[in-house]
Amino acid sequence: MVVGSFAYVSAQVAGPQIEFERTEHDYGQVEQGGDGTTEFVFTNTGTEPLIISKAKGSCGCTVPEWPKEPIAPGAKNVIKVKYDTKRVGPISKSVTITSNSVDNSTALLKIKGNVNAVASEEDAMPESKTIQGATPVSE
Repeated sequence: MVVGSFAYVSAQVAGPQIEFERTEHDYGQVEQGGDGTTEFVFTNTGTEPLIISKAKGSCGCTVPEWPKEPIAPGAKNVIKVKYDTKRVGPISKSVTITSNSVDNSTALLKIKGNVNAVASEEDAMPESKTIQGATPVSE
């Protein structure tokens, strides 16, 4: 019988390593013209500085912002993604992240949801009708 203690050793990758807290964001139901901004938090879990060289949206309606400076080992940062909510309908877009990460030099971030049309005031209020010859009712 072997009795002993095991020490937990954090396996750090030699070189830069990008690790995202999540790689997908669901906007759910968002109103047309509403806030289409989200952030993807990541950590450099490697041993050398991480450099994100490029972040590209799958279309012009999906615009990423990313840190241009090297991310130190152990440091956290964010990639902001702005989706243009002018178009009504389902959202299914992605952002491709290119970096010097040893195990994951190309990462894919996904956004999804649905943009609902804004109801106009006319749609929200029932149409009033005047009946010819009727006497208006006062409260």
